Amino acid sequence: MLIAGSLLNDLSKFKDRELYSLIAIRNGGENTIRIIDEILNKPKNANQIAKSLGLDYKTVRYHLAIICDHDYLIQEKFNNRYSYFPSEKLIRNLDEYNKIKRFLKKEKKAAI
Repeated sequence: MLIAGSLLNDLSKFKDRELYSLIAIRNGGENTIRIIDEILNKPKNANQIAKSLGLDYKTVRYHLAIICDHDYLIQEKFNNRYSYFPSEKLIRNLDEYNKIKRFLKKEKKAAI
């Protein structure tokens, strides 16, 4: 995982600091990115995401709760199951999200 201390200095480079903190500074940010990307590709429920990404169901639920708490995903109930969709907030900040992902990918390569 990326080192949070050094990434904290880069916070000022991004407009959406909340999104940057959610995926770059917090432990588990790489899984958060994977989950958001999965939902941007196609809305899914937690079980579908867990199977698709090869993650534990409880891990996926944990990340989904955090992402929803920050209003980047919307949770809707269909037939006794919750499905997750990108929120308006995420859609509005999609360019920023992709910019942060590119930055983190570059930082990760530089650390190797």
